Parts: sequence; C-alpha cells; structure tokens
Amino acid sequence: MDSTRPALRLFVLHHAGGSYLTYRHWPAGLPDTWDVRLLDAPGHGLLFDLPPIADAGRLADFLLDSIESDLTCPYALFGHSMGALITYEMARRAADRGLPLPVWVGISARTAPQLAGHRSRYHELSDAELRTRLKLLGGTPDGLLDDPDLWALFDPIIRADLRLVEDWRPGPGTGPLPVALSAFAGVEDHHASPARMTGWAEYTDHFLGLRVFDGGHFYFQDDPGPLLRQIERDAAMALEATGAARSGR
Repeated sequence: MDSTRPALRLFVLHHAGGSYLTYRHWPAGLPDTWDVRLLDAPGHGLLFDLPPIADAGRLADFLLDSIESDLTCPYALFGHSMGALITYEMARRAADRGLPLPVWVGISARTAPQLAGHRSRYHELSDAELRTRLKLLGGTPDGLLDDPDLWALFDPIIRADLRLVEDWRPGPGTGPLPVALSAFAGVEDHHASPARMTGWAEYTDHFLGLRVFDGGHFYFQDDPGPLLRQIERDAAMALEATGAARSGR
C-alpha cells in the first residue's frame, strides 16, 4: 500500500454565513493518517470573490465537482447546519452519478427533512431582527454583527445561505443513502433539537445513531474535542465495515 495514501479523506462543510475558519483547528484534532479538507462555498472564506450559490442542488454539484479528482481513497463527509444538508445532497449526487461513495456521512445540527414542518423565512427578516437571531444561534462573530460596514458586506451572503436552507427539499422519490450516517445535535439547540434530528435514520441504510452533546446550535465551538473523538469513532467504524464487506468477511 502507498504510504502516502491517507486512511481516510474527510471533507468538512461549514454552516450558513461561515467558512473554513471555524473548523481550522479540526485537522490537528483528528488522526494524522487522515487527510482533512475544509471546504468553502462560493462567497465564503477562500472563495469569497465568487458569487454565492443560493440553491442546495447547485452548490452540492459545485462542491462535488471540486473534489471529484480527490476521491481516490476512502472518504467521508461532515457538515454542520447548512453544511449538513449540502453533505447529504453531495452523497446523493455521488450515488446518482456513479462516483465513489463516501464510507460515512456526518449530519450536524440540521433538522431531518420530514420533521421540518413550517419553514421559517429568516432571510426575509429586518437587519435588526436577523442580527438578533444570529446572536442567539451563536457561531457569528459579534464584531461582524455590530460593525455596520462588515454587516453590509456579509449580509447578502448570510441571507443567500439562509434562503438556500429554507427553500431546500429532498428530491421526490429519494431513497435512503447506501452509506453509513451519524447525526449530531446539541441538547440545548432549539433550532435543531435532538428530537428533530432523529428522522435522519430514515435517510440511510446504515444509521449509526444520534450523538447528543452539551450545548446549543454550535455545541462544539468552545471545545470541539468531544465531537472530533466521536467523528473519529464513527468514521473508523464505517471504514472498517466497508473494508470487511469488500474482503467478504
């Protein structure tokens, strides 16, 4: 086996209005045999100069196209909030396009589609209402929310992301993913509570469970260690199961 080939390549997708920066310390907290890639959506982070994509399917296609050449070893996808639904769409599209499938998908802080109920229209709130909402959720620097010039710069990007989340529906007749999937939630997250996350079990043939952590919507922000250790356990379990299936054990 090529010693430079990672045991797993993990792609991490950020939340609405976010970027790779929130997750920049994650690679150091995961196995050094993994290749951890932090993705940015257009209009975010390293792709800030590109126009945002306010459609989940188009964004999933864009990101899948950007990583297709790197699907040369076992890989996994993890997404938080907006990133979770994009992760799901990327896995579904990989299956539809006959691309290598991820060995594992991690869905964090995103209500299961069939339990979403009434769709909030946060992207239509006034500036003051939206900033208050974002402060309650956490994950957005106070400096951005309180600085008029910074807010003017990021407001359209955040609203485009929220519109993407609020308009998204899974495709009609979509069956469960043929890959292992774990769901992650903060016990105090009123936006995507553990109870509203359980429905993800219906969207996979191999549900590894709902993992609940102390905290709210950004339950990992102060200390990502517990989440990263659970990601390592779940992805390693899925990787081992995939290897065993391929070897006929």
